Amino acid sequence: MSYASRLSGGHVLFIAMVAALGGILFGYDTAVISGTTRIVASQFSLTELSKGWYVGCALIGSILGVSVAGMLSDFLGRKKTMLISALTFSISAIGCAVCGDFTQLVIYRIIGGFGIGVVSIVSPVYISEVSPADKRGTMVSLYQLAVTIGFLLAYLINYLVLRHADPTSADPALGVRMFNAEYWRGMLGMETIPDILFLVLIFFIPESPRWLAIRGQRQDNSEEWKALRERGILKAVLVGSAIAILGQFMGVNAVLYYGPEIFQNAGLSSEGSMFSTVLVGVVNMLTTVIALVIIDKVGRKQLVWWGVGGMIVCLLAIGTYFTAGKALGLGPGFLLTFFLLYVFCTAISISAVVFVLLSEMYPNRVRGLAMSIAGLALWVGTYLVGQLTPWMLQNLTPGGTFFLFAFCCLPYLWIMWKHVPETTGKTLEEIEHYWKK
Repeated sequence: MSYASRLSGGHVLFIAMVAALGGILFGYDTAVISGTTRIVASQFSLTELSKGWYVGCALIGSILGVSVAGMLSDFLGRKKTMLISALTFSISAIGCAVCGDFTQLVIYRIIGGFGIGVVSIVSPVYISEVSPADKRGTMVSLYQLAVTIGFLLAYLINYLVLRHADPTSADPALGVRMFNAEYWRGMLGMETIPDILFLVLIFFIPESPRWLAIRGQRQDNSEEWKALRERGILKAVLVGSAIAILGQFMGVNAVLYYGPEIFQNAGLSSEGSMFSTVLVGVVNMLTTVIALVIIDKVGRKQLVWWGVGGMIVCLLAIGTYFTAGKALGLGPGFLLTFFLLYVFCTAISISAVVFVLLSEMYPNRVRGLAMSIAGLALWVGTYLVGQLTPWMLQNLTPGGTFFLFAFCCLPYLWIMWKHVPETTGKTLEEIEHYWKK
């Protein structure tokens, strides 16, 4: 009898929810940047490239984080690794709130990015390892739900801080400037609240039973790398890395990072664009709740078919708005409608499925290391999109950018069709057997 089956449903749910809190920090740290870009760029006189660096610098930290997360979690355990990520979030949030210049701001953003990279690997792995097979999709989806809650929390705080800030205030006190003339400090610093909750609750959950079971049999690192080169396992790693990186080139992060700017370019006011971004966060979160309920019933691949198909339609509609909207008499309402539909299709498909698939498709003995490789691919893609989106919006035009995102959906669908098995309802050992076979 497995560890998960011996626990009550309520206990497994509590354990999974605590681990999933890392997703709130992931989501908040990722999305909060959208409300700070314009004022930070103005205060520090940033160029388009340096603005892209400000947005993308945290992703450098994420790449570093995922690069070591698997080895850390295999060596220290899943629980201690989550504690490390929680501490880096605290350092980042406080540092960003009180930093003295742009260089310090970038350094603290990179530290926060390191925490994102680590938690994006260890939390889904931990949840996957403590969950029964018939509930694993739902349990791991709690992590993605927490990510969307983090997005929404960041959007709401950005909106509320902006609404009540007085940008003309000349008060020299840092505590006042933090929520007025330099309100970006308050937006970034508020992350400490969910982080403290995560940090405290980690002490109330057990270590992963699968990690404890293989701890005494743990091979050295060279043997893990050797195992990754086995034919079936290597294919699983390559497939996981491919869907991880391609998923970032389908427009998801461009919407999350640059949503307010895109809405402002469409003619909305600063407050209107920020409120529209809050709506994006609400739809993202509510749709993830739906995905959480149906993922173990409908199946991973079915969600991807329908969701990515809808994403293509929405991306083409958004591209059409920016290229021919005036000629066709399309207003901002058309743009907002298809933005929200796009977020719905994304949240119910690739966003809900990717961490579930990556957390369950690798054998126990190499899961941490394999997840790090796939996670590294994901964050490299995320960094490239974050860094290149301002350039694409300026040089390819918004319309061309969204048409490109639509095209990038096609290879993702092909890989899911040809190379990814349906894992719904299967134990981790059965999935491992599929790849070896």
